[in-house]
Amino acid sequence: MDSDVEESLKKRQKKVPFPGDSSRRGFTQEEDTRLESTRARFTNLLKRHGELAERLSRDSDKMIFERLQKEFEAARASQKQEVYLDGEEWNDGLLATIRERVHMEADRKAMAAESNNMTTQHFEEKITYRAGNKVICCLEGARIGIQYETSFAGEPCEVYHCVLESRSFLEKMTVPEHTVPFFLPIREAENDLLSSNAMASFSSSRFIDFVGELLQSYVERREQVRLLKELYGDRIGELYHSLPYHMIEFVLDDFDCKITVSLRYSDLVAVLPTRVRVFAWPINQFKKNAATGSHSNPSRLSFAEDAMRNMTLPEAYAEMVLNLPQALQQMVQDRSPC
Repeated sequence: MDSDVEESLKKRQKKVPFPGDSSRRGFTQEEDTRLESTRARFTNLLKRHGELAERLSRDSDKMIFERLQKEFEAARASQKQEVYLDGEEWNDGLLATIRERVHMEADRKAMAAESNNMTTQHFEEKITYRAGNKVICCLEGARIGIQYETSFAGEPCEVYHCVLESRSFLEKMTVPEHTVPFFLPIREAENDLLSSNAMASFSSSRFIDFVGELLQSYVERREQVRLLKELYGDRIGELYHSLPYHMIEFVLDDFDCKITVSLRYSDLVAVLPTRVRVFAWPINQFKKNAATGSHSNPSRLSFAEDAMRNMTLPEAYAEMVLNLPQALQQMVQDRSPC
């Protein structure tokens, strides 16, 4: 089931080409200069587009976030009991119980309002549930609220919200509002994972879990890039990333060569890249061969690619730089004529 869902989500994602993915082999110096200029303009355009999209999204979602945050705080304050769930205790059976509870509560309030007997009507004690980084609580109007608490390296990051509702216990749940970033596929997950009715709802908790995985993975990838720039920004040239940080590319101009790093993640819940390309472009060799119009081919740095696949981005960068001098020396020796 999970593999089918993930495959469905992958098909919905548009493929975005990496700037500079095409090989530069065989280009003349003039063509190479034009390629670099075009690539720089394209990268700058993508950066400006990302900043604009994030700003527009942040401004439009700010009021929703503030309103939902207040509603969640009020709901948790009114709920006398908080239950911590461990492992299999969080499942669709419990979610069905929560659904039934919020609808019964809404029905009782409606009946009490009709009979003008709100003060004497008895209401069931509300419960808040905590499962991992998720807090599940009952909201007004037969709604279920999920608050996601993200973190990086043990430190708390942003809080996100998602609200589920249905017109009756037997009808499909929908997501009327949320504060999940617009570039994460919550609507696709809603279509794929929220069941059509309560009797068949054995993937609804998977939807809640999947959204939590999306958010936590996005925050981890983003924070890895932020920490990389914070620690090594003075040694990194241009750096490009997609909005969900599932495509990352950066350049190092050092050691008499240019190092290009391209990372792609298999899906939006991955925190380590699955496709890695690290190349060393010999600038000195390039200058020597410019007069004849021939270029030396780049060398692939396999040791750096292995580090990128198995470590966080800042750790992998440090590992790569530590071993670069020896690797580049070996590269020069291999290129030297016998």
